[in-house]
Amino acid sequence: MTTLDRTDLELLSALSTDPRATVVALAERLGLSRNTVQARMARLDRSGVFLSFERAISASALGFPIEAFISVMVRQADLPRIRAELTRVPEVVQADGLSGQVDLLVRVACRDTQHLFDTDGRILSIDGVERTETSLIMGEVIGYRVAPLIELASRDA
Repeated sequence: MTTLDRTDLELLSALSTDPRATVVALAERLGLSRNTVQARMARLDRSGVFLSFERAISASALGFPIEAFISVMVRQADLPRIRAELTRVPEVVQADGLSGQVDLLVRVACRDTQHLFDTDGRILSIDGVERTETSLIMGEVIGYRVAPLIELASRDA
């Protein structure tokens, strides 16, 4: 993992505040040259600091207003195949492996409750999936964020 210096953290903070900022705008904001910003961003990208450049799109805007977390318990030996099968379920927007009683936490987006019921059934029918438990997402309380972590890291740098 890359060690982040104060300039890296300032760059990441600026990107967190304005993800659409151009390299020129970032350079002006941070008092750096355009080449320095480009080089640092390329290094940060190569080292895996940036998770994705995919634009976050509202599932609701696409006609899938019902979102839920499905807790999935599996036979551990089947996990690689189950993962591959989950990628073929278009309603699955994210899945994470967990420690503890639940093996996978799968986030799905559906048109309505019947669609959610059917999607859960498709996941449950995957060979090696032993049990599921579905929880509707009622509303986002705190969205994914890293700005507070950048601030904390900056204090420690």
